[in-house]
Amino acid sequence: MATLRALRKLCQQSQHQVCSLHMSASRQEAVVISGRKLARQIREEARADVEQWVSTGNRRPHLSVVLVGDHAASHSYVLNKTRAAADVGISSETILKPSCISEDELMDLIYKLNTDHRVDGLLVQLPLPEHIDERRVCNAVFPGKDVDGFHVVNVGRMCLDQSTMLPATPWGVWEIIKRTGIPTLGKNVVVAGRSKNVGMPIAMLLHSDGRHERPGGDATVTISHRYTPKDQLRQHTRIADIVVAAAGIPNLITADMIKEGAAVIDVGINRVHDPLTGKDKLVGDVDFEGVRQKASFITPVPGGVGPMTVAMLMKNTIKAAKNLLLTPPERIRMVASS
Repeated sequence: MATLRALRKLCQQSQHQVCSLHMSASRQEAVVISGRKLARQIREEARADVEQWVSTGNRRPHLSVVLVGDHAASHSYVLNKTRAAADVGISSETILKPSCISEDELMDLIYKLNTDHRVDGLLVQLPLPEHIDERRVCNAVFPGKDVDGFHVVNVGRMCLDQSTMLPATPWGVWEIIKRTGIPTLGKNVVVAGRSKNVGMPIAMLLHSDGRHERPGGDATVTISHRYTPKDQLRQHTRIADIVVAAAGIPNLITADMIKEGAAVIDVGINRVHDPLTGKDKLVGDVDFEGVRQKASFITPVPGGVGPMTVAMLMKNTIKAAKNLLLTPPERIRMVASS
């Protein structure tokens, strides 16, 4: 009889242990995707590509960055870009202009850089002062040198699933998803944010046809924006397999809005006051600690999408150098003058 009771107790303990193991497995935290690690891989690929390009007798790719004003974050971003260029073997220059520069003066500078055969990639760091029309400036950059992918021609080609200069941040998000092995075919995706430089291109890349010239993700994509009621957004995110947060709103996406096992890509970069340190800190659009308890994959801020943006910019600069070799100088002058 004592032996029987001992066996029963042993079975109960075993069942409790199995149950505990099951519960701990179901509550396993998300895999935190290291954007820095992926970016290092891409930069290694870029470095090898540059060296192969130069070894066959071609000129080293050159990136020109125009930086207007004293915006601290912009100066930091540009420094990261020029450091990355040096790391992969791309030569670069930063052209500093005061915030009082006129729009016409900036347009003249862009024209000169467009027609300079030594310049392969050209970007004008955003944001620009309020008196300058950003859309006019973006469209002034020759499409073949437009490493930001903001020119209307490049945006149009992207929307038509054609090969082109993809915007660096959306392309970085796409590479995170693809290289991590997160499936997109037939999946539900929510993109929170509809900006023309980030949210919209991400949605285009994820929903477009995987059989086309510029393959897409074949996902079903929902885009939300500032006028989407929070309850309605929650309804969409709760059934989403992938949530991409790119709205610029801290803690927009919380744990109660995510289904178990979803992949969450946080594109947001927000500076908020940290009451513990008394200093500002960077956070994304996602409640990282809460959401990681339910998601299967999640990107951190910082260290997630940011490094990927810079890495994809290097890829675009190399692509520009190769494309420009096939572009007659008179065509560049003609487009730059139009």
